[in-house]
Amino acid sequence: MRTLCASTLLGEFFVIGFAGLVAMKLDDVSQATVWTVCGVGMALSLLLCGMLTRPGGIQLGWALQVALVLSGFVVPMMFILGLVFGGLWWASVHYGRKIDEAKARWAAQQEAGEATA
Repeated sequence: MRTLCASTLLGEFFVIGFAGLVAMKLDDVSQATVWTVCGVGMALSLLLCGMLTRPGGIQLGWALQVALVLSGFVVPMMFILGLVFGGLWWASVHYGRKIDEAKARWAAQQEAGEATA
């Protein structure tokens, strides 16, 4: 699961940065605010890559997905990208867990086979 989720978070890192470039052109938001919010989002996406196996890591990832969708109020295209990455996050968590379970079953079968041999 960690690999799939980390790949999604890495993609979000770049999307948040590009959204910051778009938001920088807005007149009603200061550049300092844009880069503070984008910087925090980018840093969080990278930090979460290392926190995925710790308690609360997946939940923080969901919070980042919600924040990404809500950023659509500033940059409307982020509604779509946020939903896309939310779907990717769900798929990464869901199928990553299935892959982890299959790996654990395979490892248990290998150990059982070696014990009888």
